Amino acid sequence: MSTVFRQLTLEDDEAFLALAAYEPIRQLGIHFAAAEADIDMVRRHITCHGVYALEKDCVMVSSFSIHYPWGPEPGPYGLPHLGWFAIHPDYKGQGFGRQMMQWMEETVLIWQLKAPAVSLGTTQSHPWLIDMYKHYGFNEVGQANLGKGHLTIYMEKVLDQDGYHQWKKKNSQ
Repeated sequence: MSTVFRQLTLEDDEAFLALAAYEPIRQLGIHFAAAEADIDMVRRHITCHGVYALEKDCVMVSSFSIHYPWGPEPGPYGLPHLGWFAIHPDYKGQGFGRQMMQWMEETVLIWQLKAPAVSLGTTQSHPWLIDMYKHYGFNEVGQANLGKGHLTIYMEKVLDQDGYHQWKKKNSQ
């Protein structure tokens, strides 16, 4: 049994779309872009952002994306911004989300990007996402009405305290 973490390419578009993790979000009436994606949207997403997956025995079981501050859809704080976090329904509750988050932080955000912190946005109306992200070490830092029918809660996690203080000082000028 093998577990592989890797960055997705356009060749992964159909498997990524088929991850099928967003049906519960649609049932809650939450309008996340990932929950309403079609193949063209998935292809644009893979092209514009860092899209990563955890595969277990050649099955994509989890994914996470990074919106880069310099990319076409940056997050609100000038930091890498996480999105499209998904766990395949057949693999929920087995720790794959935690593994995906830990790998993203250590390998991509800290080791490759040298990010001092990372942000994400979620909806206030989801019954457990805010608590889950707090459990992962995120703190609420803002909110916005983006016209999607819910209040977006922005969260941030500091990855490098010294780097974060330097970044804050530089970006407050």
